[in-house]
Amino acid sequence: MVNPSKIREGAVEYSLGNFDGKSVSYDFDKILIYLNVKGKLLFGKHFKIYEEDRDIIWKLANYFVKDYENCAKHKIDPDKGLLLSGPVGCGKTSLMKLLKYLVPHQRPYSVIPCRNIAFSFNHLGYKTIDDYGNSQSYCFDDLGVEPIGRHYGKDCNVMGEILLSRHELFLKHNIKTHATTNLNAQELENLYGVRVRSRMRQLFNLVAFDVGVKDKRK
Repeated sequence: MVNPSKIREGAVEYSLGNFDGKSVSYDFDKILIYLNVKGKLLFGKHFKIYEEDRDIIWKLANYFVKDYENCAKHKIDPDKGLLLSGPVGCGKTSLMKLLKYLVPHQRPYSVIPCRNIAFSFNHLGYKTIDDYGNSQSYCFDDLGVEPIGRHYGKDCNVMGEILLSRHELFLKHNIKTHATTNLNAQELENLYGVRVRSRMRQLFNLVAFDVGVKDKRK
């Protein structure tokens, strides 16, 4: 039987809590130990978990491990995707790349920069929108800062179209979509329109860093 409370990195096994054969009682301190180790493996020895980020990591960890009781306290629906928002350099992308490793038994997702998707549209046209409207799971990174797509002289709000496709996929097949963004709700609505913004509410849980969080790249 697979024990979801244990994760092996090389020769070392890390415990995330206790497994009784049916469910896991997760230990947040143990989760943080594992995330620190995995973060250094992914991003280099300078990676660390900041004390100021504990609360938001706690919310995100509860989401990923599907702790329904704690998710309910934070008004997070584990069946929807995540929209992680915050200022430039606060660590959104790193966390979305990192936290999926807490649940290797769950369906993985790929983290794709939105600007790369817009550039792909410029070369391939509407095939790009079809490609990202498929049944795979994605985290769209830096939503809202991508340029407008242009293919053979026709402009297209590429990510807006993809989000509409992902919304249909979510309703029909319960396939999640995640995203990170520097923008607030009004800025996203101004960029993608009321229709897309309305569907984003159904598609995503909004989890936000504090506005004053420091830029960790400095």
